[in-house]
Amino acid sequence: MTQNGNITDKFVVVGDRVLIKPKSFDERTKSGIYLPPGVQEKEKIQSGYVVKTGPGYPVGPPPESDEPWKERVSVAQYIPLQAKVGDLAIFIQSSSYEIEYEDERYIIVPNSAILVLIREDDDLDYYLK
Repeated sequence: MTQNGNITDKFVVVGDRVLIKPKSFDERTKSGIYLPPGVQEKEKIQSGYVVKTGPGYPVGPPPESDEPWKERVSVAQYIPLQAKVGDLAIFIQSSSYEIEYEDERYIIVPNSAILVLIREDDDLDYYLK
């Protein structure tokens, strides 16, 4: 954390990408074997928490208007992503890009590489009944 706020406020995620903080894993297996530091990176599937999302998929401009006297406003429009800040994302590792910023490790993942989102939601119990 910086003095001015959250460190991720400095990041601007572009398009349909998601910024993920990798989930820390135990260096020891259930049977007590210690794993060297690169074992987790070799896994095909990884997980982490969504820190920030891009605006989504860009949508083309609306068709020409029948009213040519109207002023045309060119505002970028996006279809939002399903991922929300705080979700646990399980994603394909080979599609991701790892970055390091101020001694913190982050992963940039395209939305298409996310397999499952696990959301801690109070309303989740309502839908599962």
